[in-house]
Amino acid sequence: MSLLINMPGRSWRGTLPPLPEAQRALAGELRRDVTHLAVGIGARNVWRPERMSAAADMIIAELSTAGLSVVQYSYNIGIMQCVNIEATLRGATHPDEIIVIGAHYDTVDETPGADDNASGVAGLLALARAAGRYRPARTLRFVAFANEEPPFFQTEQMGSVVYAGLCRARGDDIRAMLCLEMLGYYRDEKGSQWYPPVLGPVLRPFFPSEGNFIGFVSTLRSLRGLRQTVGAFRRAAQFPSEGAVLPAVLSGLSDNWAFWQHGYPAVMVTDTAMFRNPHYHTAGDLPETLDFERMARVVSGLEAVMIELAGGDAGQEHD
Repeated sequence: MSLLINMPGRSWRGTLPPLPEAQRALAGELRRDVTHLAVGIGARNVWRPERMSAAADMIIAELSTAGLSVVQYSYNIGIMQCVNIEATLRGATHPDEIIVIGAHYDTVDETPGADDNASGVAGLLALARAAGRYRPARTLRFVAFANEEPPFFQTEQMGSVVYAGLCRARGDDIRAMLCLEMLGYYRDEKGSQWYPPVLGPVLRPFFPSEGNFIGFVSTLRSLRGLRQTVGAFRRAAQFPSEGAVLPAVLSGLSDNWAFWQHGYPAVMVTDTAMFRNPHYHTAGDLPETLDFERMARVVSGLEAVMIELAGGDAGQEHD
């Protein structure tokens, strides 16, 4: 089994420092967006087209308000229309080199999907807003995908598979893809982090028993991007983090898998909800179960990752 956990920097340990005012405000934005998606709209998928459209409209409006150029890419599954949403901030000096930050906006039916994956979408929108403060060297793309959940997962109808295939067909030079997959659930109790039965004996000696960290995972082919991502996050964020190369059965559980299929490097950023969150894929996946202050710390760290990957300078904001 491929298992590589030697990552740059050190994970934060101990009590978290006081939350800065800017991150407190960010926590409020994240709560607002998650609540709108999970409660204001609710379960959203192709069998609930009006709700999928409402979610898409909300995402498009927020990305447009952030000052980004927004394009919709539609495709059909039978008579059902599906939409991937792309927003772009063109790079200043290397515009043909692209960094993709993506999250799926659909849910399993009958679940409001606060963690899976309104939290990822809220993080995507927050990073898109933050991007406007910088002048990145590379182009930044923020993409919201349809149809990540079953029965479309790892099929040709999965939104990210369609989108990554389009990118490959037109020759897009994607240097890195960050997949935001569940960012909001954290617990400090020992035993609150679970591991799959078959691999548990291998993983437990290396990873915490507390579900209070954010995880970064990839396969060996994306190792360079994984190490850069973890290193940048740890330099910027005072928050527990774990990074690892894992078998695709564990590391390919979201839209990052689609980019691997088309030869692009990709890293999944996740709270590992399926191994931590008892509300995963249930009607109990509600905003009140999430920790928005910790989520704000994570998204702030990801802002620094975004700027490093894009070749910008986090100390030089665009006027």
